[in-house]
This record gives sequence, structure tokens and C-alpha cells, in this order.
Amino acid sequence: MAILNFGRRNAAAAPTDARLETFLNGYSIEVMPRTASKVEDFKALLPRGTRVYIAHIDGTPIEEMVETAARLTDDGFDVMPHFPARIIPDAATLQDWIARYQGEAGIKQGLILAGGVAEPKGEFHSSMQLLETGLFDQAGFTHLHVAGHPEGNKDIDPNGGDAEVMEALRWKQAFADRTDAQMALATQFAFDAQPIIAWANRLQSEGLTLPIHVGVAGPAKLQTLIKFAIACGVGPSLKVLQKRAMDVTKLVLPYEPTDVLRDLAQHKAENPDSLIAQTHIFPLGGIKSAAEWVTNNAGQAGVPAARVAAG
Repeated sequence: MAILNFGRRNAAAAPTDARLETFLNGYSIEVMPRTASKVEDFKALLPRGTRVYIAHIDGTPIEEMVETAARLTDDGFDVMPHFPARIIPDAATLQDWIARYQGEAGIKQGLILAGGVAEPKGEFHSSMQLLETGLFDQAGFTHLHVAGHPEGNKDIDPNGGDAEVMEALRWKQAFADRTDAQMALATQFAFDAQPIIAWANRLQSEGLTLPIHVGVAGPAKLQTLIKFAIACGVGPSLKVLQKRAMDVTKLVLPYEPTDVLRDLAQHKAENPDSLIAQTHIFPLGGIKSAAEWVTNNAGQAGVPAARVAAG
């Protein structure tokens, strides 16, 4: 199986793969306030109702996050801002953020995660601590997503293995059983379907039922993917990219997630009870190119809202 597809993009869209269209239906994508500000019209790029995660990078003012959330909500999208534990100093700040999101943007969804900074700003260092405050339930959040790591996480298990990761997942499953919110696992981006499938099968065999929203990288240059893979600690995937980088002829060809998504789509079609539920796209090469790739490969599931409105 080819792990990466470095073929050139055709000028015309390829015929729609029915399984891929089904798997991409309801896909999610993410933006940051600074990248969102450069997009003139999200309705020209994304299907109506697309879930849009808003990444909260350390140093981004909450005002910019809320403003971006309000804009996307007004445009008809399903908005899910990040709540990174390590940049939230205390429960009062968390409560204030929730109140701002709800009061100014009508938000009732959140991706709850530890965050990428090494040292916590205050009392929180994990997503579980944020959930334990009870503030999301008190605010009536309908969807609470948490992070999943098919390839492991050295921040959680610095000595290798996945003992701590699995313990955290079991805690999150227990929380899902007692909250009214719908929960799901949103994973880090990966480039090979088989480890994801094996991980999903393992979780299911151990009694976990949280649906998995598989992260994949959108179209991007190889150099860009390597940069993000290093920053995000994507160990196995980084090795694949480094191997590819040694072939000079492939450095100028764009990566597209076609192969990994087709493999996942086939697995889901053949195993409808799999925990693997849908796709989350990291637009590492830009949101426009990611959205256009979906439009060209997902049939009706990828038609932008503006195009539907225009008839």
C-alpha cells in the first residue's frame, strides 16, 4: 500500500469514489484566527454546517478567538474552539472564556486538550482537569471532543509505550458515560491507515466506545509537512517523510491525503461498527487548498455552501 500520494493533481476533478464520499461526509477542518482573517468567504470553501475547530495557540487573545467563532457561527458553520488546559491559568478564566463564547458566538462545543506548551500557566495541565471542573456541563455543552493518539504521545508517555495514554482514554470513556455531552476522539494527523485501524480495533477490544475522528494532513508541500510533523511530535510519520525527502524529484510534488483516506473509507465500509467515524482535516498547506481538495474528491459531501445557495 502506498503511504503517501505524491502524484500531480489533475486539472479536472476525478470521478467521485462513493466510499470516499461517504467517509468525507460531515468532515471537519480547523483554522486559527490569523488564518481565518485572510479568508474572504468561508461559504465559498466549505459545505454548510461543516464543523470548524478554532485552534487556540498560546498568546492568541481570547477576544480574537471569540470574534472568529462569532463570524463562523454567523456564516452557518458548526464551531468548536480549542480549550488548551496549559494556557488557562485557573477555573475563573475558563468560566470567563465559556461565557464569552456562549454570549457572543452561541458556542456549545469544545475540543478539550492539554495544549502544546511545556509549562502550564496555572493550575491545569490536562484535559481531564478541565472536564472535572464541571463547567462545560453546567454551561450545557452538547459536544466535547478530546485528543486521541494512534501513534502514541511522548508528552504523556516519555519513556515510550502507551500505558498513560490508555489510562487517560479509560478516564475519558468513564467521563463520557456520565456527561450529557456527546464525546469523540480527535486524533493527531497521520499518513498511514493501518496503524489507525489497529489502534481503533484495540480500543474497541478493550471496551471503549468513543467515536474516532481521524486527523489527516491536507494538501501541502513535503517540506511543510516535515516542519509540522517535527513540531507536533509525529514520530512514525516523520520517519516516512524524511525517507521521502531524500528523493529530490518528489520535493516539488504536493502531498494529497487520497490514499490514506481511501484506505480508511474502505475499512469503514467493510466494518461499519468500527470506532472510526469520520475525517478531520489539518489544512497544513492552507485552508483553501484543503477545502478545494475535498470539493474535488467528495462529490455532494464537499459542495461549498455558496454553490448550493446559488443553485
